[in-house]
Amino acid sequence: HNAMMAFVYSSLEDADVILFVTDIYEKHDEEPVVERLRKTVDTPIYILVNKIDQADQAEVEAKLAYWKEQLPNATDVLPISALNAFGTERVLQLVLEHLPLHPPYYPKDELTDKPERFFAAEMVREKIFKLYKKEVPYSCEVAIEEFKEDDDIIRIRGVIYVERNSQKGIIIGAKGEALKKVGTWAREEMEKFFQKKVFLELFVKVNENWRTDAKALTRFGYQ
Repeated sequence: HNAMMAFVYSSLEDADVILFVTDIYEKHDEEPVVERLRKTVDTPIYILVNKIDQADQAEVEAKLAYWKEQLPNATDVLPISALNAFGTERVLQLVLEHLPLHPPYYPKDELTDKPERFFAAEMVREKIFKLYKKEVPYSCEVAIEEFKEDDDIIRIRGVIYVERNSQKGIIIGAKGEALKKVGTWAREEMEKFFQKKVFLELFVKVNENWRTDAKALTRFGYQ
């Protein structure tokens, strides 16, 4: 937990604009981060309340009022629905308005400094967030344990780590159908991204302490 929070805090210090994403179901257990944001005075903060499509107008207004009270120093509190692309274009424009102009950090033909394994893991994570609801995606991490590229195919083996056996069952689904759907969606996106046929294997493992395991956190990129 300490390593994850240190990663969050270092990101806050370097940010040109902060997007704090919560949702209509959030139980407001983010106190350490909220307390840190209350002390942030020089960086614009936008609170994004997601999943408003799953609530009525009164619930949305109550949630917006809650966050305005919790973080009075926030630049704005915005209702959004990522699923329906409601309010997301406005968020993009606000981000662009706050980004400073400066010479590029990398050559124009260098799109990223991240390895291919990173993008493969992120594509799997994205599908988990799209397919599963509430707390399950937030208890998952993805590790790419094998990435072998041949002339005509990329072979990828990934592991989805969860914290409880009950979550493992949810991720796998009845007769493995849910995990199969995650794999199919992720593979299709990988093939578009890498411009090559992809063979993807996904496994689910329980690691009850991955959030406090220093080695696991380092492997997942929380350094």
